[in-house]
Amino acid sequence: MESEYKPEQIEVHIQQHWEENNSFKAVEDPNKEKYYCLSMFPYPSGRLHMGHVRNYTIGDVISRYQRMQGKNVLQPMGWDAFGLPAENAAIKNNVPPAKWTRENIDYMRAQLKRLGLGYDWDRELATCDKDYYRWEQWLFTKLYEKGLVYKKTAGVNWCPNDLTVLANEQVIDGKCWRCDTGVEKKDIPQWFMKITDYADELLDELDNLDGWPDQVRTMQRNWIGRSQGVEISFGIVGHDKNDEKLKVFTTRPDTLMGVSYVAVAAEHALATEAAKKFKNVADFIKECSKTDTAEASMETMEKKGIDTGFKAIHPITGDHVPVFIANFVLMGYGEGAVMAVPGHDQRDWEFATKYGLSINQVITPIESGSDIAECDLTTVDLTTAAFTLKGKLINSAEFDGLTSDEAFEKIADHLAAKNSGKKRTTYRLRDWGVSRQRYWGAPIPIVNCDKCGEVAVAEKDLPVVLPEDIKFEGIGSPIKKMPEFYETTCPKCGGSATRETDTFDTFMESSWYYARYASADNNEVMLDERANYWLPVDQYVGGIEHAILHLLYARFFNKLMRDIGLTTNDEPFKNLLTQGMVLKDGTKMSKSKGNTVDPQGLIEQYGADTARLFMMFAAPPEQSLEWSDAGVEGASRFLKRLWRQVYEHVKRGNVVALDAKALNESQKNLRRQTHETISKVSDDIGRRYTFNTAIASVMELINALAKFNDDSEQGRAVMQESLQAIVLLLSPIVPHITHELWKTLGQSSLLLDQAWPKVDNAALVKDSLEIIVQVNGKLRSRIEVPANADKSEIEQAASSDENVKRFTDGNQIVKIIVVPGKLVNIVVR
Repeated sequence: MESEYKPEQIEVHIQQHWEENNSFKAVEDPNKEKYYCLSMFPYPSGRLHMGHVRNYTIGDVISRYQRMQGKNVLQPMGWDAFGLPAENAAIKNNVPPAKWTRENIDYMRAQLKRLGLGYDWDRELATCDKDYYRWEQWLFTKLYEKGLVYKKTAGVNWCPNDLTVLANEQVIDGKCWRCDTGVEKKDIPQWFMKITDYADELLDELDNLDGWPDQVRTMQRNWIGRSQGVEISFGIVGHDKNDEKLKVFTTRPDTLMGVSYVAVAAEHALATEAAKKFKNVADFIKECSKTDTAEASMETMEKKGIDTGFKAIHPITGDHVPVFIANFVLMGYGEGAVMAVPGHDQRDWEFATKYGLSINQVITPIESGSDIAECDLTTVDLTTAAFTLKGKLINSAEFDGLTSDEAFEKIADHLAAKNSGKKRTTYRLRDWGVSRQRYWGAPIPIVNCDKCGEVAVAEKDLPVVLPEDIKFEGIGSPIKKMPEFYETTCPKCGGSATRETDTFDTFMESSWYYARYASADNNEVMLDERANYWLPVDQYVGGIEHAILHLLYARFFNKLMRDIGLTTNDEPFKNLLTQGMVLKDGTKMSKSKGNTVDPQGLIEQYGADTARLFMMFAAPPEQSLEWSDAGVEGASRFLKRLWRQVYEHVKRGNVVALDAKALNESQKNLRRQTHETISKVSDDIGRRYTFNTAIASVMELINALAKFNDDSEQGRAVMQESLQAIVLLLSPIVPHITHELWKTLGQSSLLLDQAWPKVDNAALVKDSLEIIVQVNGKLRSRIEVPANADKSEIEQAASSDENVKRFTDGNQIVKIIVVPGKLVNIVVR
């Protein structure tokens, strides 16, 4: 063993050993408990950033720990390879996205290996490979046959200069990110998946995911947004037919008597009708077509509207209220119309204030102290803001005096009796639009035939392969200009037809990759019986930013695969760990911002183990991690110190077997701390995932070793046991240095095959206890007493202590209070 720690020498050698021996290959074994640990796979952007390093180190620590528990561990890795950045790079660098992507994969794979991550590389997949997306296309055709996918016209962001559809993230301040042209809304045919058919199951099963953070479950509940409300029909003056009534949905029918206007979307039939009559209405609708419809933008943008000239008929009072077109009402949500109650909805209040519409109070607070009261207001000032809480009804005719909850039922029943409304459950969740008018994605396996209409591609003709040898001309998708791609024959009638030239949303690929790892080498079926061995994933690790869409779509896909007989589990991820961001000077380190710290340079300077140790020690995984050069230096120093500690111990020669019965007090104390550390680290890593506190405990033990100067036979035996425990406890976190130190400590078997250390409960038993002694509640001394001392012995030891006697001599001892194992309080006067 060399005296100095040289990670650049040992790490590559050890990684080569793991690769040559296929050390992390996972083979199904029904006789062993399986453990599937998965970290969210990366987009191959070109190089890893520190967020990747943190994410994948967390997963690797968990995987190695579970392997030491004797479990059959699967930890795979792959590449989320389709997506917009590759197209942008292709345009910028004049290189095909496929070439750019695969070169990046090769580079990033080498980076992951250099970190010493224990992946089963035989299961590696890239979503841009036809052998992968073939099965995605196959599943889509099966869902098409079952009616779970459909095509309809829907709005998109459209750049009139580049003649292309833009993703929300490509719209910056309402303009195209590339050419700065104002973006318009445009309706085009798109493919959708019926995720709403699974809304109730997706919502209800969140209660069973007790291994998920509460925050994530709440975010998903809110996204699905199941609401109990009432669908209400407003008549339109001059429109007598029942099917021409204006339908709205509200969760607050208790406010119905306060309606002062109705607002519809710019695409609503009434808006279209009004536009034919009035030029200013037509102009306003055109202006709305250029509005960003992203949810965040809708919340903050200026609320604008225009009167259509139509009047809606209140379903209870018969009063006529104006119908406005409003830019905050979207056709894709509900009925594309809302009843506006400015007195009790802040957005409606802002709109009404701007356009001089009446603001009517119909809800008043209930007296403070009531279970229904939500505030202590006694008066409501609607001149400053809406009153949005529930209460009791006023100015509501026969419904006056009812609470909001009572009024919900009464008004719903009243409307139902008049055939003007009905109770209804609605969802915030909308069907998933999976079409993307971009090139670098999996082709949608549909053929359009003039005679037969939409026809799914036959299974024997899958995959529909995306041409990779293409050239971008800057506008539109290349495959839309490639007759050799889109000209085909109809699978049904054999006549001329054209392929769908839209590609799948990249969330499609990331929604089922976790299952494909189980059957990655099977080219005959999407999933085989091995999927039921490995699934569900026991531990999923990834960023909190994926809490809603990715995780929701993955849950949805799992249920789709279950329902066509591919899997048996209901949920894909049993436990979820969402790690925080990596920050430098308070700034998120991400692909979009660029990274100020290069993992490759860090590894070359300090070694992979230092990078891993710093990432695990700097913060608990769920919190953001503040980058610190000093912290990296500290991690490096700690590993050097550990190396030196083992070196100094080993050079003293052989060690005899430990004899627990022959230990003196000092040796027992060190051994006790060793086994206390094993107990704490086991809990920190195995249950709590607080890797930082686990490392801190090991550091405390190493500090104790540094102070332990005992070269006796049993002293060295206790030291040997402590060092072996430290190496085992740190091995999931810093696997290279511990691999080497394990051999140095005289072990012939591989560290990778070792079990997690066990606590010797006998070592935890103390021969003596330190007891605090107080006089009249004030600390006056600390004494050592035998662990089995009775009450009288403890009282005697406390009373005879010299420091205590200084405060008791000359005073009357009233009583002595003994708290076993903790303290003695002597009360004097």
